[in-house]
Amino acid sequence: MRFFSLYDALLEDLPGGLTVEAVAGGDCWAMAETGAGAGIAMFTRGDSIPPLFPAGLAGLPGEEAARAVKSWNLPEASFGLAALNACCNTLDRMEALRCREPEGGFYADGLDFSGKTVGMIGHMHGPAGLREQAKALYILEKEPQSGDYPDSACDWLLPQCDIVIITGSSLVNKTLPHLLELCQDAVTVLTGPSVPLCPALLDLGIDRVSGFVPVDRAGLRAHVENSVHGSPYRYGIPFTLKR
Repeated sequence: MRFFSLYDALLEDLPGGLTVEAVAGGDCWAMAETGAGAGIAMFTRGDSIPPLFPAGLAGLPGEEAARAVKSWNLPEASFGLAALNACCNTLDRMEALRCREPEGGFYADGLDFSGKTVGMIGHMHGPAGLREQAKALYILEKEPQSGDYPDSACDWLLPQCDIVIITGSSLVNKTLPHLLELCQDAVTVLTGPSVPLCPALLDLGIDRVSGFVPVDRAGLRAHVENSVHGSPYRYGIPFTLKR
């Protein structure tokens, strides 16, 4: 598969006619707003490569700004993914896709972890009881905490997994295409505030796509600009798309 095929599929799936009206950033998140909604992505450092859009993304058509997700300037890619999410993670689009707000379990609803080997890309909160149910749980992190594996262990561990849960920030740092190659025989879940709720992802080897639709823009903007750590989900509604 061409490296950027996944990104091109996302860009082709975007609604048109939207403009990025404003962007906001902090230490944790990047945010973009259009007339239809708002989107965020985890802010990722690494600006050694010049940006594709030196003047920034504000004022650009949404589908053009979203192309910045392909940038190897990772702060710019963070804002590009935020712009992409602002275009596709809207209540109107969820209604058109007949996607309903999940009950209780969010992305893990209906998944059976009993006796399974589970990989988790990114140190995030898993569903209640995951450690107790799973045969093994491998957490892989770029900045590993106690008990985590470094991300360089992905090539060794992921082919052994039955279920793999992947953070949406892997779209920004460009690791997602390779991660999906490593877990072709596993149930894969892409989850987090950075995730675009695009059906195109379900055609690319991902079994579940879980993100959120911001509804409290002012609250979310303050969360982003003040570099507040912790989940931004209280400013929106979670949704999950499934194959």
